Amino acid sequence: MKCLRIYLLVFVVFIAGKSWSQDMMQIISKTETERIEKYLSSDELEGRKTFSKGIDKAAAFIANEFSQAGLATFKNSGSYLQSFSRMSAKFITASGNFDGATIDVKNIIVVTPQPNFSITETSGYEVVKVNKEDNLGTTTRKYISAGKNYLVLVDESFAPNFNRLTNLKSNLTENQKSVVFVLSNVTPTKFTIEATHKIETLSLANVIAVIPGKSLSNEYVIFSGHYDHLGINSARAVNGDSIYNGANDDAAGTTAMIMLSKYFQKLNNNERTLVFAAFTAEEVGGFGAQYFSKQFDPITVKAMFNLEMIGTESKWGKNSAYITGYEKTDMGAILQKNLAGTPFTFYPDPYTDQNLFYRSDNATLARLGVPAHTISTSKMDSEPNYHKPSDQFETLDMDNMNEIIKAIAKSAQTIIAGKDTPTRVDTAQLK
Repeated sequence: MKCLRIYLLVFVVFIAGKSWSQDMMQIISKTETERIEKYLSSDELEGRKTFSKGIDKAAAFIANEFSQAGLATFKNSGSYLQSFSRMSAKFITASGNFDGATIDVKNIIVVTPQPNFSITETSGYEVVKVNKEDNLGTTTRKYISAGKNYLVLVDESFAPNFNRLTNLKSNLTENQKSVVFVLSNVTPTKFTIEATHKIETLSLANVIAVIPGKSLSNEYVIFSGHYDHLGINSARAVNGDSIYNGANDDAAGTTAMIMLSKYFQKLNNNERTLVFAAFTAEEVGGFGAQYFSKQFDPITVKAMFNLEMIGTESKWGKNSAYITGYEKTDMGAILQKNLAGTPFTFYPDPYTDQNLFYRSDNATLARLGVPAHTISTSKMDSEPNYHKPSDQFETLDMDNMNEIIKAIAKSAQTIIAGKDTPTRVDTAQLK
């Protein structure tokens, strides 16, 4: 009799597991994944550039997918669009001198909400440096967010990337402090910096949906991807193609996020609240994720799965992906434990020299201690279509991408059930 009970228990578990697998196959189907990916990467959306008609169409499409799946709106707002605005400074003129020597205008970047800006050494600006051994992006963001007026001397070794700092002008607030970046190895005794900008207020929107949790509704697990890309660039057309479709970057991640929302809504067994986010403006500074992250008390966010470029095979081939910042929490180990018995493997990020943990939409929450990681397969040392018009649907491995989505769904089960809680990021160790 005891043997019979054991046999029946094993049989029930087997049948349940088989049913679960069949449900996953039906919901996370290649046909449905292809339908969503094809539209998001289509020429109709003209590359989904921030502030374009194409990105508005993409937002409406994503919102409709959430609606059709029956997901709730964030904070019961009644809309899947999480609208916000930012101020942008459009450059007109700039000039400056250090100890009487004229500074080349291309070596001056002024981040300010003031349309007419002028300072000297008597203006009370603290003079700080970005040294050649520093990380340019991390260090400059630190000064921007510090709430102080700075003159930042950027080491001349950063000359090839200095112009990227103009992106910092795209997310200003009315009361923000001003920060002046000058590419120079000279520390001046006397200086004058002047700049003129046209200040504009622009509207953006993330697309957010929620599946409320049952017993742990005040604990959150986030699944995200950015739905913006580079738009149309006629000056950089390749073989007559000027539309940067962004099929892999990041229509693939956005598609995966939508598919996961449909799956977990159908499964209907999440103890923690699940939040599904399509972020805007990742390509121009990560502003969508930054705004979104401010809506949460970080301690309530138990995990974040940010999905970025999963449409091609990883360096290890099929049935594999990597996790940025793998060593910073035990979330990767939890995911791999849940995949025991499957052919899928999550690896640590092999491109640590590229600082990927801080370069995607997971970074804002990770810096606040959240176990927020990006899952990707992109071969960052050799991805042939990255930020090119050739990043199109036809270049993706849809069979493999669909299996990756299933692996993420399976690996997340114990976290959304509240059975596993990843360790927090040690913020003292962050760059």
